[in-house]
Amino acid sequence: MPDAVASELLTLYPALAALPALLPRLAPLSVPAGTRLFRENDACQGFPLVLSGEVRVSRSAANGRELELYRVTPGEMCLVSSAGLFADQPLAARGVTTCDTTLCLLSPADFHTALNDERFRGYVLGLFAARMADLTGLIEAIAFQKLDSRLASALLGHGHTLKTTHQALADELGTVREIVTRLLHRFERDGLVELSRESISIRDSAGLRAVAAGS
Repeated sequence: MPDAVASELLTLYPALAALPALLPRLAPLSVPAGTRLFRENDACQGFPLVLSGEVRVSRSAANGRELELYRVTPGEMCLVSSAGLFADQPLAARGVTTCDTTLCLLSPADFHTALNDERFRGYVLGLFAARMADLTGLIEAIAFQKLDSRLASALLGHGHTLKTTHQALADELGTVREIVTRLLHRFERDGLVELSRESISIRDSAGLRAVAAGS
């Protein structure tokens, strides 16, 4: 492994410093946007360590609807992969790169070896707990928050213009495109947004924040 890659890995995943023997076996893998890294019911091939880019992790239903669970960026952990390795069970979701991504894959055998190190084990369990908190928030949003509030929240925090599609927003919110389109047109009539092809301009961010808050 090149020194620059090893240095980057240690910066993003500092617990690896306690396991120098594993570093030479972590070869970087570069994949383009839209690459499926794993899918539901696959055997877990390893513990991904993202160096650059992003991986979208989601679950799909028999009717084709999809729910985004979380995204893995550099220095973060894939809960689904680690859970599969901990329990030696098939993966419960799928992972697809959202942009050009570089990562290293810690093999299942090396992952279990690394868990014997107290520092690495504590680091992984800490990231595991953080991901669980994210998923708890997602469950609460789905169960208790109205879809218009969730959509308003999804539109905020991206600047004046959001480059996305109605289908992408529907996938993120775990609903169907037609409902998202209907709500976006309502937001447009209320003067909150302006819609164009694969782009949404925010016209009234304060109004959107009020919708997001449920008021």
